[in-house]
This record gives sequence, structure tokens and C-alpha cells, in this order.
Amino acid sequence: MADTVTEAEPARTPAAVRHAEEVMGTVFSFDVRGGEPAAVREALARAVSGLHRADAVFSTYREDSEVSRLARGELSVAGCAPETAEVLELAAEAERVSEGWFSTRYRGSLDPTGIVKGWAAERAARLLARVDGVSGVSVNGGGDVQMLGAPEPQRPWRVGVADPLRPGGLAAVISAAGVAELAVATSGTAERGAHIVDPRTGRPAVTDLVAVTVVAPRLTWADCWATAAFAMGSRAGLAWLDALPDVEALLITAGDEVRCTGGLAARLG
Repeated sequence: MADTVTEAEPARTPAAVRHAEEVMGTVFSFDVRGGEPAAVREALARAVSGLHRADAVFSTYREDSEVSRLARGELSVAGCAPETAEVLELAAEAERVSEGWFSTRYRGSLDPTGIVKGWAAERAARLLARVDGVSGVSVNGGGDVQMLGAPEPQRPWRVGVADPLRPGGLAAVISAAGVAELAVATSGTAERGAHIVDPRTGRPAVTDLVAVTVVAPRLTWADCWATAAFAMGSRAGLAWLDALPDVEALLITAGDEVRCTGGLAARLG
């Protein structure tokens, strides 16, 4: 899909470069503010290329992907691309922090896709933020968002959280006011059905939740924590999320109960 450039108003609004890319079975949307448009477009091309490479390396639907070959024992981690080892190390850390509620070994086979989308979107956002003059970046990967900087002076990035029980409605609006980086990730059953697996059983997680939204500085972790907390259920999930540093969350149960971590109110707006 083609990217678009919105020219800035003099001395007020930074130029905006926007782009949407179909990859990893979803759409990644980019919004980059500031910087020289040609330089931003060049970096955007590299960011998009990185997403397609991540899909080629980590897709469990491609028999020739490194992850598929690794799962079959045809490759060792040392023989894979450097990002494979990086993602597997991050996934191991997520499994440790979540006490096994996040796992890359569902149904007995290696599957790191639960961490790859958030990691890839965050990596793309940080690549774009390094362009000279860029003041704000937002990368939305299928509804999970990494925000860096700000879109305009005195105006923060804001993300609407869909209400899983009221199609078209919002459960909350998250604001990145006062912070240089913020991510929002949601796991639930509203759009994809019962796709989240309980690592203890290898079967779809049976909980009282319909959605968990996690707010944290990094999308890599926000995505993992939302998945793990959903599998835990509302009671254990909320207690665990509340104990994590720099993490806030919104949990919605099938009975339409809304449960939040103690500091979430500071991020609403």
C-alpha cells in the first residue's frame, strides 16, 4: 500500500508520513511525525522490509522458515539469523517472569509467534525514531501499538481500546502524555475467538475474561503480558499485572466487569 505525506503547517505541526502494510496476516499502520520526508520514507522502507523478513523467519505457516526448520531439528539456533536468538531469549525471559503462563512451546512444538508481532512492531518504531528530526512515531500492528515521542507539541499520542462486548464502542482511551514511550496491547476472544492457549494443557485457555489490555513502555512485553494474564484469568491476572513495574492494565470479564490495575487512571485520557 502506498504511503502518504501531509505537509506541515509552518512552525506548528510536524510533517506526517503515513503508511499501511499487509504482513504477518494483519495490517501494520505507521504514523511518523517530523523529519525530512525523503529520509523518513527511506527508513520506512527499511522498517517494512524488516517486518517481511520477520514474517519469513518466524512464520509457523511456512515450512521453509527458520522457526519451522528449527522445530524440525534441521537447524540449530547458532545456525539461524541473529534475530532468532534474540527473540527466543526474550521469549524465555517472558516465560520466566510469567512463571510459565507465556510460552513458546504450545502443543509440543516451537511457536514464538506470541512475541514476534509486538517485538517486530517495536523494532520498526525505534528504527523510524532514529531518523534526524523525527519527533513522534506510532506503529500499530493489528491493534497493538508502540508510541514514541509525540505527534505534535503539547499533544500526546492517544489510543482507543475497543470494547469487546459492544462492537464499535470504546472501553477506554489511553494517553501517552508525559512519557517518551508507551505501548498498548490487547489479548482477547472478540476478534479471533478462543486462540489463546493455556500452556499447562495445550488447549484454548478457559477463563472468565474476554479481553486484557496492557499498557507498558515496550510493546514486546505488553503483548506478552496481555497474553499471559488472559490465560491466568481475571483474579490471578490482575494481581500479577499489578505487581509488575511500569505496567498498567484493563481487564474485561464475560460478565461485563471491568477491573484495572491501581495506576491505570493516570494513563486514561
